[in-house]
Amino acid sequence: MKEIIINAVLKAKSGKGEMLRAELLNLVEASRNEDGCIQYTLHESVENKDTFVFYERWKDEEALAFHINTEHYKYCGQQTESLLEKQEVHRLQIINP
Repeated sequence: MKEIIINAVLKAKSGKGEMLRAELLNLVEASRNEDGCIQYTLHESVENKDTFVFYERWKDEEALAFHINTEHYKYCGQQTESLLEKQEVHRLQIINP
């Protein structure tokens, strides 16, 4: 089973950055406590305080699927839907030459 890496870039609507930040921070601790979570890090852009980036590492596809179906993940999605201007999610795997 291959480790899955998620890079998610979220941009808040104008004036909604602080609210989005608070909701995303609520997601971090619960997600880090999931069995298949290797790393779950939230970043904030230095240039634009309304832009946030998650870097996540999951044990495998099953761990990521479990995460997406947790109550805390679904709740965060509901709370942030109206705050987001843009969201890009990239599913990645490490290339070992």
